[in-house]
Amino acid sequence: MKKEFKEGFDAKGSPDMKYYAFDWDDNIVHMPTEIVLKDDEGEEVGMSTADFAEYRTEVGKGDFDYNGHTIVGFAENPFRNFRTEGDKQFIIDAMKAKVGPAFDDFKEAINNGSIFSIITARGHNPNTLKQAVYNYIINDFNGISKEELVKNLRKYRSFVGEEEMTDNELIKTYLELNKYHPVSFGDEGGATNPEEAKVTAMEGFVDYIKGLAALFNKRAFLKKDIANKFTPTIGFSDDDIRNVEVMKKRFDKDPDNIVKTYYTGTGKKSRMK
Repeated sequence: MKKEFKEGFDAKGSPDMKYYAFDWDDNIVHMPTEIVLKDDEGEEVGMSTADFAEYRTEVGKGDFDYNGHTIVGFAENPFRNFRTEGDKQFIIDAMKAKVGPAFDDFKEAINNGSIFSIITARGHNPNTLKQAVYNYIINDFNGISKEELVKNLRKYRSFVGEEEMTDNELIKTYLELNKYHPVSFGDEGGATNPEEAKVTAMEGFVDYIKGLAALFNKRAFLKKDIANKFTPTIGFSDDDIRNVEVMKKRFDKDPDNIVKTYYTGTGKKSRMK
């Protein structure tokens, strides 16, 4: 498949090479989906994803109190709503979700036609995540603008000399260029210990973006429309401090690090120093 370029534009009208990587739950949006735990009476107890980010290191390590229950561990198939069997419910829940602390960045990425990756501990089929984003676009979900996205995608195509497409073809081609990494898809350990799985997903995304940037610079040089060399940057946001710390530690080692990490667990986005 022929690669096309999708980035925001800077004040001079040149692509800004700004890319994004997002955790989904309690970062982009607050979903109503719950992890299922078990109390000391054998009853199932639902726990929100926000609470699970706080308690997940305690589950199975000892009893603790939660919402009037004494939690003794996970219920059978505790992540049932976060796996492929919950794909249909994910699509429904996504449209019911409330915006999270990174939603404005997510909206900016889509409206500008910028490349992004979703890196989540969920285990849905990657196409399910893509479908949810498509639904957000065609329904203009909370400020996401199909019209703005299509306008910018047409601007990019003109910038690099690409052929015309219909609106829907533009959107679907754009969505194919983005990356969807539900890190526990096919891996039962990914949801309870997502840090390293997310790092691996980000490593792949960084390589992908560097490849796109190199190809972009080559095309721009051949067109002789751009004199300067573009260097990409990727902003990664997550509401779980452990995920953010592990991600930052990994990429700070790179001499040409292009990843900036942001913590959103307080309900606001803050840059990790």
